[in-house]
Amino acid sequence: MTAQDSATRPKRIAVSEAATGTTAPVAATPAPHGSRRTGTVMAALGVTAFSLTFPATAWGLQGIGPWSLVTLRGVLSALIAGGCLLALRVPVPHRRHWAGLAVVGAGVVVGFPLLTTLALQTSTTAHAAVVVGLLPLTTAVLSALRTGARPSRMFWVAALAGAAAVIAFTVQQSGGALSAADLYLFGALLICAAGYTEGGRLAREMPGWQVIGWGLMLCLPLNLLGAVLALQHESFQLTGHSTAGLLYSAIGSQFLGLVVWYRGMAAIGVPKASQLQLAQPLLTLVWSVFLLGEHLPVAAPLTAAAVLVCIAVTQRARG
Repeated sequence: MTAQDSATRPKRIAVSEAATGTTAPVAATPAPHGSRRTGTVMAALGVTAFSLTFPATAWGLQGIGPWSLVTLRGVLSALIAGGCLLALRVPVPHRRHWAGLAVVGAGVVVGFPLLTTLALQTSTTAHAAVVVGLLPLTTAVLSALRTGARPSRMFWVAALAGAAAVIAFTVQQSGGALSAADLYLFGALLICAAGYTEGGRLAREMPGWQVIGWGLMLCLPLNLLGAVLALQHESFQLTGHSTAGLLYSAIGSQFLGLVVWYRGMAAIGVPKASQLQLAQPLLTLVWSVFLLGEHLPVAAPLTAAAVLVCIAVTQRARG
C-alpha cells in the first residue's frame, strides 16, 4: 500500500459509510453518558419523577377532562422541548432514527398517558400501580428481544421475584378484583415498555433529552388537534390541584423525568435500569398518602424491603 493510498483510505471509508447510512456498532464504543453509578442515579431520579405521575394525574382530573388533560400535557411538553432544541440548534435526527422516535412517541408521549388517564377515572392510584409493577419485567423482556441482550439467570430470578412481590401487594390491596380499567392498564403496560426499550436504544446514539424531545415534537400535531377537539366537548376548570397536576405531568413526568430516565438507561442498560422501577409503585403509594389522603397499607414496609433486595440483586447480576 502506498502513502497516498494510506492517506485516502479513511476518506473512502467515510464516504462509503455516509452513502450506506451505517455507523459503527454501538457496542464498540463506551456508554456516552458517564459512569454506571451516574447512570443508576439518573435512572433513579426518573423513577422518582414517574412515581408522582398518577397522583398528579388524579389532581388534574379534578378539573380537566381526560382527553384534554392528556393532549394539553403533550402540547406543553412539546413547547418546552421544542424551545430547547431550537435554542441549542440541535440538527434534525438522521432518517434511520425516525422509526424508533415514532415508537417512543406512541409509547410514552401518547399511549401510556392516555390509557392510564382513562383508567384513573375509575381506578385508584394503588390499583393502577399494578402496571408499574409489571413494567420493569416487560421492558426487560422486550429489550432482550429487541437488542439481543441476554441477562444472567440470577437477573431474571430477581426480576421475577420483585415483580411478583409488587403485583401481590397491589392486587391484594385492591381486593383481588379486576376492573374495566385493567384493559387500559395492560395496554399501557405493553406500549410503554416498547417506548422505553426503543428510547433506551436511541439514547446510546443521541442525548436522552433529544430522544424524548424529538418524540414530543413528532406527536405535537396530533396533540394540538386532540386538544382543540377535546376542549370543545369536555369540562375545563383550572383549580389549584388541576393546574398543579397538569403542569407537573407535562414538565416533570413527560419531559424532565424522561430526560434523566433515558440517560440512565443508556449508561447502565435497559434491563437493569428497568428493575429500578420496581420501587415506583411503593413510592406512588407514599405520595398518594400525602397528596391524595389515601391510607398506606401496613404491608407496604415489608414489600418495600423485598423490592429493595431484588433491586440490589439485579444491579449486581452480570448479563
